[in-house]
Amino acid sequence: MSRPKKKRLCEGRLCGRSFKPARIPMSKLRKIDLLRDELETLKLCDMEGLTQEQAGQKMGISRGTIQRILTRARQKVTEALVTGAALVFQDDSPEVQQHLTRVSDLRQEEDTEDEN
Repeated sequence: MSRPKKKRLCEGRLCGRSFKPARIPMSKLRKIDLLRDELETLKLCDMEGLTQEQAGQKMGISRGTIQRILTRARQKVTEALVTGAALVFQDDSPEVQQHLTRVSDLRQEEDTEDEN
């Protein structure tokens, strides 16, 4: 029997439910599910420029797990872009623990940065 999966820490909320080609109804598109931890890993490594080790520390999982998630996520995004499929964001995975930031906290941070 395998050991239980560690909770994966993900920050913030998703900015939508899907990403698809323009002017094609969702009902006519093939759908590819992108899990919350896959999107978070893409964000941390590819957008924020963190190393896999740093991303793993931030999400509370090992570098090897980050590498596997990142590989899977990149394959899904590439497939969707090349074939014209829709990416559907799945936000209800039991092993994902979200850390939501309140809007008021973000505004306070912005105000502090503006003062400096």
